[in-house]
Amino acid sequence: MSETPVQVVPDELHAREVADTFRLLSDPTRVRILWALLHGELNVGTLADLVDANPTAVSQHLSKLRLAGLVQTRREGTFVHYSADDAHVRRLLTEALSHAEHTTGTASADGHEHRYRS
Repeated sequence: MSETPVQVVPDELHAREVADTFRLLSDPTRVRILWALLHGELNVGTLADLVDANPTAVSQHLSKLRLAGLVQTRREGTFVHYSADDAHVRRLLTEALSHAEHTTGTASADGHEHRYRS
């Protein structure tokens, strides 16, 4: 039985896709918006309140996230509801936020009291 070897260096296509995703997630407001949407469907006004940002700015962030395929929309009358349901993105953000807890010293010493769980 032959096993596929582990890719030691990512190919250009996948490395570029990862860099583009990280670039998109380099904005703290977008991280907060995406994390909120991974936990349920929300509209712009509710998201703006949750992340303490201007609704216009939230709309612009949502547009970028939607174009990248990280959030979906559902229209109900004049309201647009946003959601995110990507297991890969959920794991990525969960690990990144857990890492942030450790680097900032806010995680418990035993590692069992993480505030960010998928």
